[in-house]
Amino acid sequence: MAERSRAAVDVADTSGDEPLAAEADQADQSTADGADQNPERDTEQDEAQGSGGTESPAAPGAPAPPELHSGHKLARRYRLEECVTRLDGFSSWRAVDEKLRRAVGVHILPADHSRARSVLAAARSSALLGDPRFVQVLDAVEENDLVYVVHEWLPDAIELTTLLASGPLEPHDAYQMAHQISAAMAAAHREGLAHLRLSPNAVLRTSSGQWRIRGLAVNAALRGIASDTPQRADTEAIGALLYAALTQRWPYENDAYGLAGLPKAIGLIAPDQVRAGIHRGLSELSMRALVNDGATASRHESPCTTPEELVKAISEMPRIRPPEPTFTAPPEYQRTTYQQGSYGRQAPRPGDTQPVPPPPPPLQSRTGKALKWAVSALLIAALGLGSWQLADALLEQNDKPDDADQTQTTDSGDKGNGDAPKPVRPIKIAGAQEYVAKGSPQATDEVPHTYDGDPSTTWRTKSFVDGPKMNPAFKPGVGIVYDFGSEREVKAADLGLLFSGDHTAVTLYATDSMSSSVPVTSMKELGSTTTSGNSAEIKVDKPVASRYVLVWFTALPYASGDEFSSAGYKQAVTELKFTG
Repeated sequence: MAERSRAAVDVADTSGDEPLAAEADQADQSTADGADQNPERDTEQDEAQGSGGTESPAAPGAPAPPELHSGHKLARRYRLEECVTRLDGFSSWRAVDEKLRRAVGVHILPADHSRARSVLAAARSSALLGDPRFVQVLDAVEENDLVYVVHEWLPDAIELTTLLASGPLEPHDAYQMAHQISAAMAAAHREGLAHLRLSPNAVLRTSSGQWRIRGLAVNAALRGIASDTPQRADTEAIGALLYAALTQRWPYENDAYGLAGLPKAIGLIAPDQVRAGIHRGLSELSMRALVNDGATASRHESPCTTPEELVKAISEMPRIRPPEPTFTAPPEYQRTTYQQGSYGRQAPRPGDTQPVPPPPPPLQSRTGKALKWAVSALLIAALGLGSWQLADALLEQNDKPDDADQTQTTDSGDKGNGDAPKPVRPIKIAGAQEYVAKGSPQATDEVPHTYDGDPSTTWRTKSFVDGPKMNPAFKPGVGIVYDFGSEREVKAADLGLLFSGDHTAVTLYATDSMSSSVPVTSMKELGSTTTSGNSAEIKVDKPVASRYVLVWFTALPYASGDEFSSAGYKQAVTELKFTG
């Protein structure tokens, strides 16, 4: 009977997950090594500098990774979805916990692998720590000649690598990152745990602004990394992270993690010498944590050799406050004369004694008396005339037959009883991103072209061999998730399409987030249509209030090759509009 051991019980799911891996658009590459955008990627370049320890090379004849595939299920519970890393006898996957219906990550290696025992031990130790600042290990299992470790998958979290792709962090963000990461690693080392692979790929920022660390102890065990000075190694890694956050450069000569290294033969220079305007205290802090051949790079302060010392150094710094939010002043509200009080006169303040206006003078003259009698006579005549007309109307109504009373209606009554239809208005799109259920994205940079108001710009899918219906085993569909900024009721969607012929099948779904980790099967279908022309209209019979809507293509027409892609089954969206 296969041995089965679990390191931790299932814990409540948390929001957030790693970004989805990018892979080639060919079916036979779905199990290839993770590309540079994969959250679990490993490259020789990444290992060259700042790994925090020495990695033991793979032994000749190391066991090959198990033959696994998408759809394979572990423990009758964890369904493998996408391979994000395959390296040195182990593989890492994005999977679905079918019991709790959530996305998880899974590391898998053969039970007879030389590192299987150390991986299980590291997973058990990491799970027992239970610190929410680390991505939690949920399960550690040995079963059917396999060892696998299950961990959280955070769909709304963003790697530091991705954040730095657009530029360095603001001083407050860099300060928070260094503070939170240092405090978390200090807590881990107090429990005897080290990371040893603390890189920009292992640091995540959640949508709430919290920083979390993945791969504590486990990532190093998977790769056979060890260090005689683990605290020093992790402290230097934090210094490298802060250096990269301030400068958008890697503090070594070799390029790594998508960042350019420092110029050769110059050596390590302070961040404020690399870029102008960098916070002086943070620049000094990163240099105190970094090491060149065992010596601190800072001349003014003592080096920080442990995460605990780094936490103390950060606490002694003046706190860096977040930038002041910018507000747009609303247009000045002009009070009307009626609202100002007494038709233009200044409104009285509470508590002030107001003078009582004198009564108007009475009509004491002969002309005034005549005018009063004339007005009184007119009022008496009007009352008499009105009474006579009212009585005549009542007598006339009594003379009419009963059936006339029962059938007589007026146009105004008919209109008043019915509900006026609500006007149809366009829904403004606040943002959008591709939904990648499987495989690689199509054209992420072109997504804004679908709602920029210019029909000459498009978002294009890739050209597929299978069609018109897309192959579920390789790619069940392609689409875009749109964000309205707040919940809106969608009544219809109008799509402008570039290619006609065969047929295009498209469906609208209401979803809870923009994340691709939410399966289509859990979304609310709003409507669908199939067209062979250059436009498609999807009407929603029962509108559902939702902030996010997925436009999902499951069948594409055949089109000839052009400058963008070869001939095959493909489609392009020229413009898309929602109404509600």
